Amino acid sequence: MNRKILAAGSIAAVAALTLAGCSGDSGEAADPDAPVTLTVSAWSIDTTPEFQLLADEFEKKHDNVQVELKEYDPTEYNTLVTADLAAGSGPDIITQKEVKYLTTFQEGGQLLDVSDVPLPDGIGGAESYEVDGVAYATPYRQDSWVLFYNKALFDAAGVSYPDGSWTWEDYDAAAEALTTDASKGAYLHNWQSTVQGFANAQTGTDILEGDFSNLADYYERTLALQDAGAQVDFNTAKANQLTYQGEFGTQKAAMMLMGTWYTATLIAQQASGEANEFEWGIAPVPQADESTTGTEATPVTFGDPTGFGINANIDSAKTDAAKAFLEFASSEEAATLLAGIGITPALTNDAIAEAYFSVEGSPADELSSFAWATHETLPENPTSNKTAAIQGILADLHTAVLSGSETVEDAIATAEQRVESEVGLD
Repeated sequence: MNRKILAAGSIAAVAALTLAGCSGDSGEAADPDAPVTLTVSAWSIDTTPEFQLLADEFEKKHDNVQVELKEYDPTEYNTLVTADLAAGSGPDIITQKEVKYLTTFQEGGQLLDVSDVPLPDGIGGAESYEVDGVAYATPYRQDSWVLFYNKALFDAAGVSYPDGSWTWEDYDAAAEALTTDASKGAYLHNWQSTVQGFANAQTGTDILEGDFSNLADYYERTLALQDAGAQVDFNTAKANQLTYQGEFGTQKAAMMLMGTWYTATLIAQQASGEANEFEWGIAPVPQADESTTGTEATPVTFGDPTGFGINANIDSAKTDAAKAFLEFASSEEAATLLAGIGITPALTNDAIAEAYFSVEGSPADELSSFAWATHETLPENPTSNKTAAIQGILADLHTAVLSGSETVEDAIATAEQRVESEVGLD
């Protein structure tokens, strides 16, 4: 990836000289020791420790900078942040919670060009924040979807643990074999990602092309598992507002497809007693065929990065500090700190993986390490101003199919027609 690099080499290097920025119309250099306060948007701060961790560690490096977190409701995050930006009260640093909304901020002129923020080699997810070659955010975490499984329930059912060789047929067979009167073989959360994310990544489908026929096989097998009683059906999960943390954490399901962010949550909930005590592991997600199975291959999964952008209307005296914060959050040092609390950073290497699996309560087996570190992670949301609208239509398809209100074939046809008429194709 080509990025413009400051002549001095690193924003961090020049931040000490110009951290407070320029004084505007006077043309005089600002006092480098002048206090700077950066506001950063966040959500669920009590249960999402990464924000405070990054803020605290950055402050340690910059005595004159204070980082304040501005908390938003996670379910209405993008709407609330957009409203604050429109009112001129938006945060200095805008956390990019969902890639599909990046272009909304960018087209609204609300994000600063951050192409000059240096990123370490090998970091994942940076391309998701680029529009026409310009970077409008930088990644600090990159979750990927894996398979969580309860070793105790596998043992009780006499079913062999996942070994990295599973296709979807193996997963389906295990789900049925693991189902008992007390627990389901699998829990599939009600998000569209749990079906469509895998279908698109593993068939190489670009949703911007408007052809969703690839979803058929994935929905048919999901419906078959529902019909067999091997997982809670969609309507029951919605009506009872089931949570994935509750279903897996209290051993109501032996397996669960979920993003790596759940690792930190499960560790914390087992420590607090909110989740049951049991031995668990993670494995690669089941694959479409055997060509990507086994620990000598690279399994295909999906996941979007989480990143930080800068408010285009930030006080110019704060710009250098804000860019220094983005550089730090993407660094190997920050990645190691994030891994140490069970967060999957955008940058990974052996040392970072060691920090991740050194967290008390994390799995210690080799397959868990492999699943976390080795995979081809394709973006769920391509960077486009059409993505959010298309994903909304696909969410309707998901509900229609799994609720039983439409057949798979009819729901796909409806979605394709809607995308053509409501969104338009290039």
